[in-house]
Amino acid sequence: MKNRVKLRGKFRTYLYTSLYLGILLLLIDIAIFIMDFSAGFILACFLLFYFLITILAFFHSKPIIINELISFATQYGQIQKKLLKDLDIPHALLDETGRIIWSNTAFEHCIHKDKGRHKSITSLMPSITREKLPIEVEEVELNIGFGDKDYVARMKRISLEELVVDSEIVEDEDYEDYLIALYLYDETALKIALQEVDDQSLAVGLIYLDNYDEALESVEEVRRSLLIALIDRKVNKYIASLDGICKKMEKDKYLIIMRKKTIAHLQENRFDLLEEVKTVNIGNEMAVTLSIGVGLDGLSYTQNYEFARNAIDLALGRGGDQAVLKTPHDTIYYGGKSQQVEKNTRVKARVKAQALKEIISGKDKVIVMGHRNADIDSFGAAVGIARIAVSLGKKVHIVLSDCMASLRPFIDMFRNSSEYDDDFIINSQQAVEMVGNNAVLVVVDVNKPSITDCPELLRLCKSIVVFDHHRQGTEVIENATLSYVEGYASSTCEMVSEILQYIGENIKIKSMEADCMYSGIMIDTDNFMTKTGVRTFEAAAFLRRNGADVMRVRKLFREDAMEYKAKADAVSQAEIYRNAYAISVCSNDEIKSPTVVGAQAANELLNIKGIKASFVLTEYQGMLYVSARSIDEVNVQIIMERLGGGGHINTAGCQMEDTSFVEGISIMKRTLDEMLEEGAI
Repeated sequence: MKNRVKLRGKFRTYLYTSLYLGILLLLIDIAIFIMDFSAGFILACFLLFYFLITILAFFHSKPIIINELISFATQYGQIQKKLLKDLDIPHALLDETGRIIWSNTAFEHCIHKDKGRHKSITSLMPSITREKLPIEVEEVELNIGFGDKDYVARMKRISLEELVVDSEIVEDEDYEDYLIALYLYDETALKIALQEVDDQSLAVGLIYLDNYDEALESVEEVRRSLLIALIDRKVNKYIASLDGICKKMEKDKYLIIMRKKTIAHLQENRFDLLEEVKTVNIGNEMAVTLSIGVGLDGLSYTQNYEFARNAIDLALGRGGDQAVLKTPHDTIYYGGKSQQVEKNTRVKARVKAQALKEIISGKDKVIVMGHRNADIDSFGAAVGIARIAVSLGKKVHIVLSDCMASLRPFIDMFRNSSEYDDDFIINSQQAVEMVGNNAVLVVVDVNKPSITDCPELLRLCKSIVVFDHHRQGTEVIENATLSYVEGYASSTCEMVSEILQYIGENIKIKSMEADCMYSGIMIDTDNFMTKTGVRTFEAAAFLRRNGADVMRVRKLFREDAMEYKAKADAVSQAEIYRNAYAISVCSNDEIKSPTVVGAQAANELLNIKGIKASFVLTEYQGMLYVSARSIDEVNVQIIMERLGGGGHINTAGCQMEDTSFVEGISIMKRTLDEMLEEGAI
């Protein structure tokens, strides 16, 4: 068999070189014969001997050489197989279904099995599902975790088409089978190193004392320095225990610097410094509260500081007594359980009124816009702003596309009055067409761009003014020329009533306008029972002096029998969850304003002893609305924010798409369970 083996290529040429040289000598010998017979005869004898020795050597050596080549090839294949078997990189061959048909020692060691053959890779490594195999593509790369290690799994298709060409066993026509080569690269050490570097990165924070002046005023003058010293000691000791740096910048402001790893510890403890500082008491009637803003994961130290500034602004805008953690991709809130303290000074209102007057005076047109599905607070505030614009001699329009049924009587009053132009109340499309280069947009009762009546106006108007009493969230109206957001205010109508008092002495408020603004305050405070302060009653008194009629307002808000029954049904069907939370539904399809009835039912449920918060779900226009109410023990705003909504600490809500009553109640219960387990409420 060895003699029948045919050689080819460079090796064959090498073996036949001596014969080729003999032929060359033969030609030379012929030439010598012509010139000299004796010399040619001698060379011919030498050639005969040369050919004899060469042929004998060739036929004797060829089997030996071929045998050595076959032995080498066999040993070389065994070496390759051993090298692949002992390769440090875990390697396996899979069929098209993900079943292991071969694996090396490193792979078997990786999966902690001596024989992983004939088992599915999914059963061994659940993160590598069949859908992730390279079926449609040539190569796939995945990050997987297995055991206590992290791997990068690379899978590559290996076509078997070339292996079956000219095969006598398998037909090669339309043959498309393949194998999958799997390689696992251990990146555990790399990830640990990267995580360590990330943990040591810088995080910047700001701590502001919310009620510094008020707390000092509540204690004797001789003891104020002691109160300040105790607060400083509490803050500095807390930050020092976390291996951080704390530097007091002003009397009520601190700059803190710490490692990112420390922030994780703060998150686990839900920023318990918020509660610890409240324990400082040397006879002060008012507990000290603080706000914390932390920025991290920025591209630079400067960006982290900007994140911290934005975070502290959010914390203060939401009422203080909370921590806000801001990263490039997310904003997380902690705390916010206490009621925001009302400021007795009206300096801020006067400054904002003067700024508003200057902005409107320099514009040709004023457009006032509230939130979608407008309520009386939104409309009343818009009417108040419209009165300011008219008193300054400017053309004004109120954007109103849709509203609650309870608001219809007020709108009809203005549309039926000859004292107001036909275009006093317009829809979104008309507003977009009317916007000019010298128009100012005043947004009332909302600071989320996505839920304004016409978000497109925010893009078209260069000058924007925001008045709102809701606590700020992650989504805010940016680049506002003037922003007046006060979480302590009972309603936007209260804020606008104060602004009206500082615009000028010549403003005359009409009785209809006073009724609207008074109604906004009355509804948002639940007839002056919740979230009312001294300034709330002062604003109501101002409107009363300007013609607001309490009896007329009461008649406008009277319910019909169907709404009253729907509210009673919602209260009677309420489920008391965890002995503290009332959950109910308002499902009467015949009432015009189910969301209003749902909110009223939520207020009624708070009159039950032991109820900390109430949630009433209402279906309206294909959406599931949730009205959340509390008195003082639970912050319903942070609960609603978990569900994509927001509001106040005591009054909040959210909307759910494609959700039934049963699913909505299940979501509410699950959210309450999660937040109670986390200690968020």
